Amino acid sequence: MALLLLLCFCGSIAAVPPVGSQPEQVHISYPGVSTSMVVTWTTVNKTESVVEYGVWGGKLFSHTAKGNSSVFINEGPEFRAVYIHRVTLSQLTPAAPYVYHCGSDAGWSDIFYFTSLNESASFSPRFALFGDMGNENPQSLSRLQKETQMGMYDAILHIVISPTTGIVLACRDTRRICGTVYFYLEYGLDLLFRQYEWLRADLEEANRPENRAQRPWIITMGHRPMYCSNDDKDDCTQFQSYVRIGRNDTKPAAPGLEDLFYQYGVDLELWAHEHTYERLWPVYDYKVFNGSSEEPYVNPKAPVHIITGSAGCREKHDGFIPKPRDWSAFRSTDYGYTRMRLINSTHLYLEQVSDDQYGKVIDQITLVKEKHGPDAWH
Repeated sequence: MALLLLLCFCGSIAAVPPVGSQPEQVHISYPGVSTSMVVTWTTVNKTESVVEYGVWGGKLFSHTAKGNSSVFINEGPEFRAVYIHRVTLSQLTPAAPYVYHCGSDAGWSDIFYFTSLNESASFSPRFALFGDMGNENPQSLSRLQKETQMGMYDAILHIVISPTTGIVLACRDTRRICGTVYFYLEYGLDLLFRQYEWLRADLEEANRPENRAQRPWIITMGHRPMYCSNDDKDDCTQFQSYVRIGRNDTKPAAPGLEDLFYQYGVDLELWAHEHTYERLWPVYDYKVFNGSSEEPYVNPKAPVHIITGSAGCREKHDGFIPKPRDWSAFRSTDYGYTRMRLINSTHLYLEQVSDDQYGKVIDQITLVKEKHGPDAWH
């Protein structure tokens, strides 16, 4: 009884950190610097910016890193101010699991985990791909959570929408985002052309022989697709798609993406926005360029497009036109997501998981490229 009373007494006087000092919105990001990771979080109060971390299985919180914070003021009616904290962890062991928490002596976050980036050029990463997952009706979320906890994925790419409704990211490897293009004109033509030139220059850099030899796959990720066979009258249902060929009703004319991606030998284009799954035959300018009739994805003569926007959201499914286009190879309205694995420099595997069918794989292809770059089209 005396021991029980002592425990209760100690618990009653334990210090409780101020609510405003507790870290919130904790997330990590790769800064583009080898063996590094950035931890970011917010607090209501001004506090120190500290991360304590260590290798999983070793001494807990054996390392400490400090950073800084900046104040952010929301210009809404309350003009609410929060502090954004950033701390860089350096000299991490590549491909090692780490455990960490962040905050200060005024309040610490929960314990979190991450695996540092694998720096090897021969790394065979495994991805989960999906678009248009919302906080209402996130049909595929629990299955993705479980598979992530099981260690099935090295990275997850959410092909989300941007404030401009048309963002494109070009990724030539797993280490950085290569470029960004805004394709609708809410922010004006000047930004559009500057971003387009950034992407073009980065694709040119990726195509230098020494770079393409080391990291041969070029994969783009964009929200609004160039092609689709849905029945909702979106841009991709139009032959004169803005994303595909640009816009002529602006001065100067806004550029499109299809010729740019073809010119630089993009291998695979990932899209979302349509709340369905659709795999296309290799296609350019509305024409199919299969590798052969027996093996269409072996050395194709045009980029391959995958639309994976069926993860689940409040707007539910989109429909398809009754008769698919000639370039449409497979389509499904099941809720689900896509898995991708870069096997090696010549083979890339893709499969579509149906959440409606309890995780069944309903579509799969292996894309084989014995030659990369624009010369592969000839």
